[in-house]
Amino acid sequence: MQSSRQVYDRKSGTIHTDVQYGGGFLKTLYGTAFGRLIMPVVLSTPVSRIGGIYTDTFLSRMHIRKFIRKNNINMEEYEERKFRSLNDFFTRKVKDGKRPVAEGDDAFAAPADSKLSIYPISEDSHVLIKGNEYSVSDLVGSKEVYDEFHDGLCLVFRLSVDDYHRYAFPADGKLVSSRHIKGRLHTVCDISAAHRVYQENSRVVSVLETENFGKMIMIEVGALMVGRIVNHSLTSFHKGQEKGYFRLGGSTIVVLCRSDVLTLDEDILEHTGKGQEVKLLCGERVGRAI
Repeated sequence: MQSSRQVYDRKSGTIHTDVQYGGGFLKTLYGTAFGRLIMPVVLSTPVSRIGGIYTDTFLSRMHIRKFIRKNNINMEEYEERKFRSLNDFFTRKVKDGKRPVAEGDDAFAAPADSKLSIYPISEDSHVLIKGNEYSVSDLVGSKEVYDEFHDGLCLVFRLSVDDYHRYAFPADGKLVSSRHIKGRLHTVCDISAAHRVYQENSRVVSVLETENFGKMIMIEVGALMVGRIVNHSLTSFHKGQEKGYFRLGGSTIVVLCRSDVLTLDEDILEHTGKGQEVKLLCGERVGRAI
């Protein structure tokens, strides 16, 4: 059995059901006594490393065509070349011009091809992510963050396995700091929500000082069998400039904004207010600076 959710496609104006890749296995792993028994082995670092090594090999190329077919990936959007491995395919690049960046200095751009949810940072310092509550402190590994982002916004960009897995900066600015928080590799799906996923996942937390939105925090979260988050070495950046990429697996990006710095587009407010996610392409406008 697979999990699903409603997603609003703002380009077509339609709402569809997004079915989670690999939901049957995840349901067994998290929802049965047997699954919980074998979970420590499945999620162990050696097993994850073996899976990662295989997807980097020449042999894994045999899965690419089936992967494209099963996930309805439009290869006309991507660079034409031979891929060395499944992971090489997974981190493929789009052709020039296929991900235009939102115009205007005050525009906030989506950092990735993703499904977006918006949550206010509430009085008790918790936000609802993947069907469960998580404190801002848990996400960033700091108890001091809540005071700075009180009444701000938590933007959750969920990447599906078929999405473009390179991500970009949402605005112009400078990198203040970046650190890796090592964690066990759980999946970021609804099924595992009760297991406090974000405290377990490997993630990279970056503090950004942006020109039009002030200080913000950008978090890349690895998922089951991943943990390999690759960020480029940059001290300053432009909106839409590539920040890094995820290797094979579903992944999530979280962006924290301070209060009164960002006005979200009306359609995003409308549909996230109904509990629906909004499908976005990297570079697409999410809102504007106040």
